[in-house]
Amino acid sequence: MKNENSLTVTALEIRSLQYVAFALNFAPMHRTLISALLATILVCGGINAQAAEPMKNGEDQKTFFERYTNATQDVILHGLKLVGISYRRGGNDEDTGLDCSGFVRLVFKDTVGMLLPRSAREMSEVGERVDSKDLKPGDLVFFNTMRRAFSHVGIYLGDNYFLHSPKPGAEVRVENMQSSYWIKRYNGARRVIDN
Repeated sequence: MKNENSLTVTALEIRSLQYVAFALNFAPMHRTLISALLATILVCGGINAQAAEPMKNGEDQKTFFERYTNATQDVILHGLKLVGISYRRGGNDEDTGLDCSGFVRLVFKDTVGMLLPRSAREMSEVGERVDSKDLKPGDLVFFNTMRRAFSHVGIYLGDNYFLHSPKPGAEVRVENMQSSYWIKRYNGARRVIDN
């Protein structure tokens, strides 16, 4: 029985993620950290690792990145490349730091040329509203982290995980939306690209 808070990943997909880190010219330290993170998650049971199943006759099995449109792939890959960038309130530059909306805005501008509004609240009015059961990778997810609705934004990755720049003293990272902290603060989602 699959734990609803876990992410199922095949060994091939893990290799793909490691390859992506290499292909995107991540610094050796970041590649090592990504590999260590994946190994830790596998060992601790946060991800249900499975051996890749052989393809059945005529079956089209999609790899991790083939599941997404090119625009969504670009958004996710660029967002993952920024993992480890420090949070800075009002920040909108990867060299000096990013806040949540600055991170999302930079990713979408650099990958699909979309200029999103500057604040999470303003972003919550862009695109199409999406029900939580219909979330797709690349959707914007919103949370109430400052005692006001839509005060935090991140990028949905799939399987209840999202990418964001959380708070002062932290760095851009991936988190589970089903954790007790985030599930209580979830405000909704918007779709701004076709995925």
